[in-house]
Amino acid sequence: MKKTLSVKSKITILLTLLMAGLAVLLLIFMLFISNSVATQTAMDQLNETVHSNLAYVEVTDRKPVISEGFSYFQNGISTLIYSQNEALIAGQIPVSFQAEIPFENGFIRTVDSTDGQYIVLDLWLASDWQSGVWLRGLMEAPNNESLARNLLFISLIALPIFILLAALGSYFITKRAFQPLDHITATAEAINEAKDLSGRIGLPEGGDEFSRLAADFDQMFERLEHSFEIEKQFTADASHELRTPVSIIKGACEYAEKYDETPEDHAETISMIHRQADKMASLISQLLSMTRMEQGTENTLMERVDLGEFAYTFSQEHFMEHSRLKLNTAQGVFVQANPELLGRLIRNLVENAMKYSDDSSPISLTVAVQNMEATLSVQDFGIGIPHEEQEKIWQRFYQADVSRSNENGSGLGLSMVRQIADIHGGYMTLESEPEKGSTFTLHLPLLKVS
Repeated sequence: MKKTLSVKSKITILLTLLMAGLAVLLLIFMLFISNSVATQTAMDQLNETVHSNLAYVEVTDRKPVISEGFSYFQNGISTLIYSQNEALIAGQIPVSFQAEIPFENGFIRTVDSTDGQYIVLDLWLASDWQSGVWLRGLMEAPNNESLARNLLFISLIALPIFILLAALGSYFITKRAFQPLDHITATAEAINEAKDLSGRIGLPEGGDEFSRLAADFDQMFERLEHSFEIEKQFTADASHELRTPVSIIKGACEYAEKYDETPEDHAETISMIHRQADKMASLISQLLSMTRMEQGTENTLMERVDLGEFAYTFSQEHFMEHSRLKLNTAQGVFVQANPELLGRLIRNLVENAMKYSDDSSPISLTVAVQNMEATLSVQDFGIGIPHEEQEKIWQRFYQADVSRSNENGSGLGLSMVRQIADIHGGYMTLESEPEKGSTFTLHLPLLKVS
């Protein structure tokens, strides 16, 4: 497989090239600007020197009088004094200056000489309206070619060092910036190798992209772990609870093969197999439903429900043959609920009450408002539940005193009831005494009537 550069290497190279490009552009700019700056600096220096010398010259009787302090040569600038007729009176013309140029008052210009360029400034010092003297300042123009060569020479030495430092700095900055990503990658690889979804990246909270990415990964791992735990729970529950009916079905088939002789024997065996198959189908249906609710894939669209009216209608439709079910459902108790799940909860509570009480004892279903909560209670007068077992009954497959119930259930009903209550943002409570009965109560947030 062709090996590719890492993102850090690519960013380091790009940053280094960017810095090198900026350095070259800066060098070009410096070369361009240095000519103008050097020339302008020389002109300013010439202008200042000539004007300074002008203060030490006076014209008396059409002759210049030079005071002490006048400088004929200063900082490479020669100051000459000419008569009105442009004849040299004082000062020495530089040997390399061999040019005949007219006088122009106050105008700085560059002129070509035999040995190079000069910058020239002429100032007219008048004694009266028609006589006076000229002051001329001469200065060799800066050697821009030499300046450029020196700048290029320095750049050839400094530029490689600058690029090296830019590369090191870019690598250091990139490495520091990508440390959270390295941590995320290492954690993901460790989770993948160990196949342990309990690991978390755990970056400190922050507003940068890596912190948000790490938080999203942690949430994803948490959801995956939760999904796998639910899957493991489903597999364990199904394998454990289906073992008994499968064994019964298998044993019935083997018995029928050896001993069944009459049609009645075959019918009894088939009836047994059918009952166990129904039990398996019911168990699998309940497990799948609970798994979907835990994973959030169960249809839980909520709507505004009148809890009293719903409980009354549902009970009339599903328990109409049970005359011992007494309804006391207040109207106008509104909650936010999913009708299908709410109906499943009521059915489980009522069937559980019927299963653990005598056929002649009444069962009451009550809807009311208590402590600013909507409540739905199912009360029976059956065998009751001992105090030490009251918390265990919400666990999957737990059954309190199976020998005293009318039929052998799956042990999933109350676990599903609590799960449905949690989905609706509510909770379940239980009041029970042995031999006196039990009251299961659903508490839901009361929906305000607008």
